[in-house]
Amino acid sequence: MNLHKILKIVGIILSVIGAALALVIISGDEETARNMSGNMLMVAYIVLAIILVLVLIYVIKGLFAGNIKKTLMSVGAFVAIILVSYIVSSGSDLDLSPFNAKGLGITEAISKNVGAGLIAFYILAVLAIASMVFSGFKKISK
Repeated sequence: MNLHKILKIVGIILSVIGAALALVIISGDEETARNMSGNMLMVAYIVLAIILVLVLIYVIKGLFAGNIKKTLMSVGAFVAIILVSYIVSSGSDLDLSPFNAKGLGITEAISKNVGAGLIAFYILAVLAIASMVFSGFKKISK
């Protein structure tokens, strides 16, 4: 039995378990819903763990099967974008006192990390849109 069939069977089993737990939550009262929601979260965590392990396995397998130079260049470009985003982000753009008054404990370092994540997202979004436009333009021009 190949891996695809095994994963398909595991997916069906987890789907049935999730559907059964959802039906129990829907048909029960509020107390049952509170008690069963933890079980639904556990099923979701198990599915997430399985997916992450499989993704890592196939990424590592594909990394050594393909052109490792191109892969390392892509990873290096991604790390460079993250590094540039972190350097550009200041972390002192806004007043943190309203957040700290609510007890959130936001520091400048946390604000800098959030800002770097937003800047990295914007850069990657612009690059993705530009690559789609370029690819569409190239396809039309041929």
